Amino acid sequence: MCVGMCLVSTMARPHRLGCGSSQVSLGPFPRSGGSSQCFSNPRSLTPVRFSPSPSPSKKQTKPINISPTKMAASNNVIVCINFVAVILSIPIIGAGIWLSNGQADSCVQFLQWPVIILGVLILVVALAGCIGAFFRITWLLVVYLVAMLVLVILLVCLVGFVYMVTLRGHGNIEADRAYLQYHMNDFSGFLRRRVRSSFKWDRIRSCIGQTNVCAELNQSYRMAEDFFNARLTPMQSGCCRPPTQCGYTFVNPTYWIRAFNLAADMDCLQWSNDQTQLCYNCDSCKGGLLANLRKEWKRANVILIITVILLIVVYLIGCCAFRNAKTEDLFRKYKQGYT
Repeated sequence: MCVGMCLVSTMARPHRLGCGSSQVSLGPFPRSGGSSQCFSNPRSLTPVRFSPSPSPSKKQTKPINISPTKMAASNNVIVCINFVAVILSIPIIGAGIWLSNGQADSCVQFLQWPVIILGVLILVVALAGCIGAFFRITWLLVVYLVAMLVLVILLVCLVGFVYMVTLRGHGNIEADRAYLQYHMNDFSGFLRRRVRSSFKWDRIRSCIGQTNVCAELNQSYRMAEDFFNARLTPMQSGCCRPPTQCGYTFVNPTYWIRAFNLAADMDCLQWSNDQTQLCYNCDSCKGGLLANLRKEWKRANVILIITVILLIVVYLIGCCAFRNAKTEDLFRKYKQGYT
């Protein structure tokens, strides 16, 4: 019975935590005297907030700051590179125009048109690249890079082709003569095919007759000694005089006295003192024309080689600048998405 009374008294006691005004009653039977003391200031109880701890597997990435001046610098580089490409197209076009005005190329009309067309296309593509870089038109820059790559490859192929067809074709030295003798068989097969057809040669021959290639010799050389010591162009040597082995006697550069022995060369029979004929039907004239053509092509090819090397350098720099601009644009979009 005593044990039961002790249990009842223990259960009737309220359990308190804390002291003073911060005491909290936990018992189910609080006494009227102490309950007001423990709950007199409920604001003093500060609630505890639990913030979820960050997951260790997720790492917070610090955003990368891309300066706008950096992006503008890449676009400015692309604009400058394309402007240089525009300037480099001018020598290519100029080389084609120079070829069209040459003595041989003006009559053959073969290489100047591919050169001029390539130069104009490079100019147009470079201008498109400038516009795309200035206004930040990405698709136009991609078109510029692809088109410029194709044009540079075509220009390299043209340079290699001209180099290969102009390897052969040196003149032959003649005794007591300062000028050289040229034969058609000394040149590459491609060049020979330009003049081998009678249809093609008739057109070329009429073109040569309309020039002053031979007429100016009569004004420059009056004496045989002066003429034999002159540095004639290949076309003048092959088209305006008979071959040396024919044994003709000099009267003036375009008028010779026929010899009796004409069996030395078939060109000896082709010579005529008619100023509209001369040696235009001779193989030596074809050889002289090809020699002039080879000389002009080699000079133009030097310009093309220098230009194509510079274009390759400019193109590689443009590719690097475009890649940097795209990378900076991706970082900028990433930063905008992060914020």
